[in-house]
Amino acid sequence: MELPGIAVAIWMFVGLCASVVGYPNGKVREACTSMVPCHGGSPQLSPEHAITVNETEFKPGDSIEVRLSGPDFEGFFIQARDAEHLGSPAVGSFVLADRRHSQLLTCAVSHTSKAKKKDIKVYWIAPGDAPKRVQFLATVVKKYRIFWVKIPGPIVSQPDALSPTPPSHATSEAMSTSHPVSHISKPFSASGCGMTKFCIRNPANCDPGSASCFFLSFQHEESSVFIEMSGPSEGYLAFAFSHDQWMGGDDAYLCVNEDHRVHVSTAHLKERSHPLLDAENALEDVSWRFADGVLQCSFRRSVRLPAYTGRFNLDTSYYIFLADGEASEGGLIHKHHCQPLVTDGLYNITGLPQDIGGSRAPRLIKAHGALMFIAWITTVSIGVIVARFFKPVWSHSFLLGKELWFQVHRMLMLTTVILTSISFVLPFVYRGGWSHQAGFHPYLGCAVMALTIFQPLMAGFRPSRHPQELNVTLSLKILFTMIIVTMFLGMDLPALDLPDPWDTYAMIGFVAWHVGTDVLLEIHSYCLIRKVIEDDRVQILQSLTSAEAEGHLFKQIVLTIYVCGNIVFLVAFLVAINQV
Repeated sequence: MELPGIAVAIWMFVGLCASVVGYPNGKVREACTSMVPCHGGSPQLSPEHAITVNETEFKPGDSIEVRLSGPDFEGFFIQARDAEHLGSPAVGSFVLADRRHSQLLTCAVSHTSKAKKKDIKVYWIAPGDAPKRVQFLATVVKKYRIFWVKIPGPIVSQPDALSPTPPSHATSEAMSTSHPVSHISKPFSASGCGMTKFCIRNPANCDPGSASCFFLSFQHEESSVFIEMSGPSEGYLAFAFSHDQWMGGDDAYLCVNEDHRVHVSTAHLKERSHPLLDAENALEDVSWRFADGVLQCSFRRSVRLPAYTGRFNLDTSYYIFLADGEASEGGLIHKHHCQPLVTDGLYNITGLPQDIGGSRAPRLIKAHGALMFIAWITTVSIGVIVARFFKPVWSHSFLLGKELWFQVHRMLMLTTVILTSISFVLPFVYRGGWSHQAGFHPYLGCAVMALTIFQPLMAGFRPSRHPQELNVTLSLKILFTMIIVTMFLGMDLPALDLPDPWDTYAMIGFVAWHVGTDVLLEIHSYCLIRKVIEDDRVQILQSLTSAEAEGHLFKQIVLTIYVCGNIVFLVAFLVAINQV
């Protein structure tokens, strides 16, 4: 009995699945208030670990280095709280120094795994509304049942806490702008979107204070526009005005996190090269905030800036780009993480206020992905099942002079060839040639296209008088395996980045669904054959024929359920593609 695809399924599960047990990944938001790990048991009394800082005084917007050190430990949880009210919520935000061992939560910094650690360094960013005195606290887990809770750390204070100058307007150093920069005290709000300000949100209608929302707003105020930009990024955020949907010749604005300070600068985009930063700009009221992994910048710009080359007039319609990515030391930005969000049309941000979204995948690439999913999740997989198991079921049913199973199989395979051929051309049309940034995906895609054409050609050269001998050949099995791998690689490319880890689990689910159905029908056929042979009432060849003819109702029920399941997987993927 052949079980093709089992090896593929096992490889997919082993290579792509990751299990999460307990809290080894440090995502313990439930402990934000109590700081007690959910391990059970009681905390130890005499701490072995210590918290140190590099400064004892701070001003709003300052960065303080915080270190937790001591004997080997597996987990940790660091917070800053009002020293006068230690039961109050956490204060300020953190910036990571080592992303391998630490991660940001909404209220603290915690571990990423239970790997042994001796020293952890992070940076605390003082908020604009910081209390007079702040104390650092830490929970440390040495082993599962050995832990300490709220280890007291040093207290840092504001030297000018009693000063009449409001701390929320503290001035900090700025780069690429001559205007003072202030620290934003609270997240942006979507209030007024579509009524008093023009907004772009991704996902649609998301909250700019959440950890997954990209947000851009423009509020027209007489001769200027107040702009807010927000998104989950520890490197940079950027947006640009463009006359088309391609990068090049665009007016860009960057919000860059450099050494725990955020700087806003203007730039000019020239094709797909690095942005050309301006030596100076005319941005005013520049402010920023970086908390819990969300980067936010705001500034004001005049509608018209005739004295600044490269700045577009804001009373004209443009396509609008929104991108994010990593930034290295010195403020050097790297290529964006995924395809920038691009509006679906030209918009005038000083005109009628709107609340819109955008797409991070070009329409041609979306069509490419949708056609491939239709072809290989529905037409091929169903055609394979029909050819392998439904010859005896529909052997006496005919359509256009041919056996029904053969006609259904041939129709599905020809549909696959047509859909795959159309889908294959679309990325080349979009890119205008070969893509050198898509890894192995285009190479495997070419191999899949070649085998897709080769398969029906081989079937065409078989003797026409024996169409019933058509079976799932080795080339088709190889082809199906290759397309699954190709789709796995394609789902995470920047041009069509489906949600992680949902896309991986959904594709593994489809593979398991297909292989499970295949195995079930194989077992069913095997059991029928064994039953007839053991009865020993007919000759072996007659037994095989009669065994294959039995159980028609069971096979038809399985096929119906299988087709419905495939449609569910297909719809899920098509919806995900539409929402990218």
